[in-house]
Amino acid sequence: PPRAPGGRLFRDAMDAADFVEIHSPKLIAGESESGAGVFTTDYFGETACLAQSPQLYKQLAVAGDLGGVYEVGPVFRAENSNTRRHLCEFTGLDFEMPIVAHYGEAIAVGHATFKRIFDGLERDHADLLAAVRAQFPSDPPVVGDAPLVLPFAEACDALRAAGRDIGAADDLSGADELALGALVKETHGVDFFVVDRYPSAIRPFYTMPCADDPAASNSYDFFLRGQEICSGAQRVHDPALLRASLAAKGLDADASDLSKSLKSYLEAFDHGAPPHAGCGFGLERVVFLYLGLDNIRKASLFPRDPKRCAP
Repeated sequence: PPRAPGGRLFRDAMDAADFVEIHSPKLIAGESESGAGVFTTDYFGETACLAQSPQLYKQLAVAGDLGGVYEVGPVFRAENSNTRRHLCEFTGLDFEMPIVAHYGEAIAVGHATFKRIFDGLERDHADLLAAVRAQFPSDPPVVGDAPLVLPFAEACDALRAAGRDIGAADDLSGADELALGALVKETHGVDFFVVDRYPSAIRPFYTMPCADDPAASNSYDFFLRGQEICSGAQRVHDPALLRASLAAKGLDADASDLSKSLKSYLEAFDHGAPPHAGCGFGLERVVFLYLGLDNIRKASLFPRDPKRCAP
């Protein structure tokens, strides 16, 4: 299936950009993503979690001076989401990198990576795509040479002008994303774009706030055919700001019940870390949206959702 060449093309893009491949643990001592459900298991008398992402570890790798890093590995989400685009286990493609001046450097790497994957699929796997498209018709998505980036506020204004009801600090619903995709295609002629500067309130605690507006964040999502396929941000690398951000989310950095994973994460930044940014996306969702399939389960050989754990 297109998942295998998609994963190889991601690795090729990362290797060509001199990123280092890492392999982080999937049994961890606490949640790695706020807002995402977690599976737990017994770990020799203690509670361990199945990793929701390699987020904390790829940041530690950058802080350890490995430069840009990437990972391909399983991701687990204990979310009871019975939708056509959610899975409880999927293959995560992640990268993290030091930045010099602006998180737009990471957006540029992400765009170039996706473009290399998409172009490679059409160039090297035309027979495979033709077989899939004979049963599930779709056209190749239109992807620009440079990233098209829309600030969140501008995206919301465009949606309101089109008649959609969106609050100033609301996240975009699935219907909003589809409507935005249609507007972007009509206005800019592309199926692939980025929305940045999301409200800080709806992003994880480790997301860097905007220097000119702390209510907004240096975050970004990539969209394909009007649906989000990749989420990323500049991370907070200053330890004092990181603890303040944790407190703003209602968590005490010094609490005795704070997970061991988060404690070691916070301690690592006390030793210094460069400004850095990255993103993560699910391989199944990329295949699902790239091929215009009607359900993500068709992009997985043995899908795992809230109602399926066998075969």
